[in-house]
Amino acid sequence: MTGRLEELKRKLENREARIGIVGMGYVGLPLALLFSGERFRVTGFDIAPDKVKTLNAGASYIVRIPPEAVQEAQKAGFRATSDYSEIAAMDAVIICVPTPLDEHREPDLSYVTGTAASIAPHLHEGQLIVLESTTYPGTTEEVVAPLLEDGNPHGLKIARGAGETGLHLAFSPEREDPGNDVVDRRDIPKVVGGCGEAAAGLAAAMYGAIFRHVVRVSSPAVAEMTKLLENIYRSVNIALVNELKQLCMRMGIDIHEVIAAAKTKPFGFQAFYPGPGLGGHCIPIDPFYLSWKAREFDFRTRFIELAGEINTAMPYFVLDQIAAALNQQGKALKGSKVLVLGLAYKRDVDDLRESPSLTIIELLRAKGAVVAYNDPYFPTVGRGRHYDLNMTSTPLDNLGQYDAVVIVTDHSSYDYRAIVARSQLVVDTRNATMGIESPKIVRC
Repeated sequence: MTGRLEELKRKLENREARIGIVGMGYVGLPLALLFSGERFRVTGFDIAPDKVKTLNAGASYIVRIPPEAVQEAQKAGFRATSDYSEIAAMDAVIICVPTPLDEHREPDLSYVTGTAASIAPHLHEGQLIVLESTTYPGTTEEVVAPLLEDGNPHGLKIARGAGETGLHLAFSPEREDPGNDVVDRRDIPKVVGGCGEAAAGLAAAMYGAIFRHVVRVSSPAVAEMTKLLENIYRSVNIALVNELKQLCMRMGIDIHEVIAAAKTKPFGFQAFYPGPGLGGHCIPIDPFYLSWKAREFDFRTRFIELAGEINTAMPYFVLDQIAAALNQQGKALKGSKVLVLGLAYKRDVDDLRESPSLTIIELLRAKGAVVAYNDPYFPTVGRGRHYDLNMTSTPLDNLGQYDAVVIVTDHSSYDYRAIVARSQLVVDTRNATMGIESPKIVRC
């Protein structure tokens, strides 16, 4: 190992390295706070001026991150900026930007490529750059590496071989689970794959300072595929229980009772639960990244695609169940007043990304229903990549005015007994009313 490499490794192990994190969202900001908690001096980079202003004021825009956590990080030197020229002062740069799908459900790497192009002019020899954004195998080496090399005015190359100098590039998939208060973030093993042994070693040293266990793999592509496997595993199994739920409904069987019984088996079974559709940034998106990449190798991922079809169809299934429940009461969906409970994609988080609630609201509107929503985390909702709602959260003080109340996100702050008692009809897509017996409840 050269003197420069040894010096950077020493700085990482001694918490003296300056860490730059690009993207102060649901992944980047918690990561910045972890590094700050271990006495690293961290600079957060984001192109959104409002995020930079909020963080530098010691405040937070993510519900699960209190302002006090940001203020504590500031004591360790944390600050935010939109000025990419400050990348030059960093010892390591971590990229945590979104990787959504475009309108054709194909990978949109514009945030990744834009970030790589923006930081490239400011990189210097010996820096460590790590991509954390979830993507298809090959992105780090085939997309990011050329952008960093071509955009660097010093002619620096990615150091792949032993003893080579230049830039050190690695991939380490984020493993955030918003709303999970059971597993400490430090206890989630960190997978690392580097473009060469030096990059892998530096990345392992950096993450080893904040995570209790680092798992080194042989390449960035292996690390990229690891993340996809994790989320495809969930997608496929959720699709399975979503399909079985529909079958069980026809057979008069409670799928949740079935799952509860099955998970008593101490081996060979992991419980997954049905719902109104997939949400969040990972599980609804990542499988399509691999399906897209597989076509390059003349390979069709039929199993993955089928799971995607089942999960994507769930909001339409919910729509049919709402219409059928209203029909049982002699009401048409068109013209009915419907209240959707919960916009977030999962319980107790302030994250709308790919939420099935948004699709369900749009489907209800398209069928002529008069739709309102309530969510304690979203006083308003406007326009996003795949929705245009422009709505305001309505209070729960007159539930009887609605022809149907639809539970889409089962926030723990809701009093479900009171909701059932005060409503004409409750359509429950999350089994939130388990244990409550009432003819008003339709579970789907």
